[in-house]
Amino acid sequence: MRNLTKYMAAGLVCLLAGGTAVKAQVVTIATGAQGSLAYNSGQAVAKVANDAGITARTQPLVGYLPLINSGEVDFGFSNGVEVEYAATGTGNYDRKHPDLRLVGTMFPLTTGLMAPCDLGLKTVADLKAKASDLRIASEYTSSTIIPFYIAGGLANGGLSYDDFTKVPVASFVAGINALGDGLVDVALVSLNSGAGQQASVKLQSRGGLCYVSQDPSEEGTAAFKKYLPAGNLVNLPKNENINGLQDSGATIMQIPWMMLTNASVNEDLVYTMTKAVAENKDALKASFGAFARAKTEAMAPANAVEYHPGALRYYEEAGIPVGQ
Repeated sequence: MRNLTKYMAAGLVCLLAGGTAVKAQVVTIATGAQGSLAYNSGQAVAKVANDAGITARTQPLVGYLPLINSGEVDFGFSNGVEVEYAATGTGNYDRKHPDLRLVGTMFPLTTGLMAPCDLGLKTVADLKAKASDLRIASEYTSSTIIPFYIAGGLANGGLSYDDFTKVPVASFVAGINALGDGLVDVALVSLNSGAGQQASVKLQSRGGLCYVSQDPSEEGTAAFKKYLPAGNLVNLPKNENINGLQDSGATIMQIPWMMLTNASVNEDLVYTMTKAVAENKDALKASFGAFARAKTEAMAPANAVEYHPGALRYYEEAGIPVGQ
């Protein structure tokens, strides 16, 4: 009996030690370079995760989706289109990453094709009529997903890159700067981005920058989704306070900015992480203003990549629709 008690006590100590080890495990959240969208998102999420009892640490990395797929990193961020490409080995990925799983949407990214207002390119039909005389930012060697955004926007109007004079740029911001400097006529610009506003100021003598409105028809949307299946087209009204919409409204692109994880990450951990993000919008917004656009009820849109069981458990519990 004494030996049994001894063994039970030893087993209890081991069990408690194991539980403490799990609780003390450091969870890694991959982010991009300092100041990037992924970096700012990661800092905000890590804060609410730690407040929820998760020991979370951010790690600035570039091209980290393969590391999440392999389980070397626990969580990270990407747009919903690139996650699909990575999982299926299409688009800007040449091999499949089948162990990626979705946690949920943090907030939507809104972007579109812009051109100097004096070119009169109000719609993709206008763009098609003048394409052969226009220069467009291309390649984006350090931001390889951007050409697919642009290709989707062009396909929406029955166009391709080959209809334009292509001007290679290195990055998303470099493309916007080239637009402001008059080196290209068309580039992708995020809604109300700082770089876009600076480019517009440079082009004041040309009326600034205006968004090229996409075709919202069923046919146009289908052509757009061939490149950006996780994306949508949204109509934004005229707004004197938003760059590119001062003169008129426009239909532009919206892509979910998503948190993802690995299929083998503990279900309870992912549940707690999902809950922390869903139920702490004010704290997230205080850390990074982009979270003001977050909609808890829209955290789990349709995507070719599976949601992690831990996230699904939270969504079911909270009554949040999945895959709509």
